[in-house]
Amino acid sequence: MALGPDRRYMTQTQADAAQIDEGLRKYMLGVYNYMALGVAFTGIVALFVASQPALLEAIALSPFRWVLFLGIIGFGFFAPRVMMSGSMAMAHGSFWIYAAMWGALMSPMFLLYTGDSMVRVFFITAAAFAGTSLYGYTTKRNLAPLGAFFMMATIGILVALLVNIFLLQSELFHLGLSIVVVLVFAGLTAYETQMIKNMYSEADGNEVATRKSIFGAFMLYGSFVTMFIWLLSIFGVARE
Repeated sequence: MALGPDRRYMTQTQADAAQIDEGLRKYMLGVYNYMALGVAFTGIVALFVASQPALLEAIALSPFRWVLFLGIIGFGFFAPRVMMSGSMAMAHGSFWIYAAMWGALMSPMFLLYTGDSMVRVFFITAAAFAGTSLYGYTTKRNLAPLGAFFMMATIGILVALLVNIFLLQSELFHLGLSIVVVLVFAGLTAYETQMIKNMYSEADGNEVATRKSIFGAFMLYGSFVTMFIWLLSIFGVARE
């Protein structure tokens, strides 16, 4: 039996939608896989640095930790431009350098917290990240208007952190700030996931798609690591 015009139209539309969905799934899977590799690389770097007493002391007790801190902030603002407009080697290199710097900065945590509590907090972070990222992927609500709010909140958190380190030195303030950071970056994860999803286009060539995947992984990686660090400050068990 021949299909009528409407039936043929719907069939073609459904086929096109299925093709887009499959491409989108592969694209998002690439983002998450790249991010997971970055997290694993950060852990390897942190463990390596923690096993080198001289290097660990230089990071934990010298001004070099501030060089790493400022470097991470700088990469957070400028690396995305390199990823989208520089060479592919620079795009890949920016991501791995960023992950290595985070690993070096986080290495003293292996001396501060018990291994069991770090593992437990890692899985808590993974569950929270998965839930908020899934929301960002599936929600029909436009989260774009929240982007400016999250940017201002991130700057405010950075200022509050520095004020507490150099002036207040309050454990209670640090605890309150930890809770705020986790909530802000949970929301930021949902916003970033939706933004990364909306960046997808089935017309992208291989290089453009790879750049977008690296950029997306970079954004989500930063939110994941930040959530982990601040959740660790709330739930981590200090070594005796």
